[in-house]
Amino acid sequence: MKRIFEAESTVRLWRQVYQTYTLLKTCEDQIFEEYGLTTEQYGVLVAMGYLGSPIRITDIARWLERSTNSISMIVDRMVKAGLVTRKRDRSDRRVVYVVSTSKGKNALRPATLASLEAIRKILSPLSNEERSTLLSLLGTVKYEIIRYLNPGVDIKEAKRKELEQAANVKQWLSEYGLPSTPQAKRQGGDKRKTKKKTE
Repeated sequence: MKRIFEAESTVRLWRQVYQTYTLLKTCEDQIFEEYGLTTEQYGVLVAMGYLGSPIRITDIARWLERSTNSISMIVDRMVKAGLVTRKRDRSDRRVVYVVSTSKGKNALRPATLASLEAIRKILSPLSNEERSTLLSLLGTVKYEIIRYLNPGVDIKEAKRKELEQAANVKQWLSEYGLPSTPQAKRQGGDKRKTKKKTE
């Protein structure tokens, strides 16, 4: 009986995680479609904005944890849509870089702000403590998946790289004029309200 209960709770938990993921993906698809982007194209633009442009497809693929072939196909569609261009390295013609166009850059900012606002609304029922707990639990599951897929992987190194990326998020948010702390957000919100009243 105990094993049946454990199996049932495991299936229910995994189904909940999967349903949450698919619903979040649907939200993203709807948001980014308003800016002429797919979720995959938005991910490529974010990687380029985060890591810098021009950039190699292999670097984008590594950052998004996708295969080089899948990113190459996404980039092909983005070139046709005028969001990015391909540029060969002058010293080594075998190396190809991806460069954001003005159309791609102009779509990235409003899509990012809309996405962050949606995420804020979705997470609003959770307290700061609950968010920290959820982040920790999802991290535990993620690293177990990484271990499962890559036996012998150095998890400490993976965590170190993730902390490095997390430190860069503050810089990335500041480029969008977004505060990184709740207090700064409240102060920024107050300023915006005051400005609107005086206009």
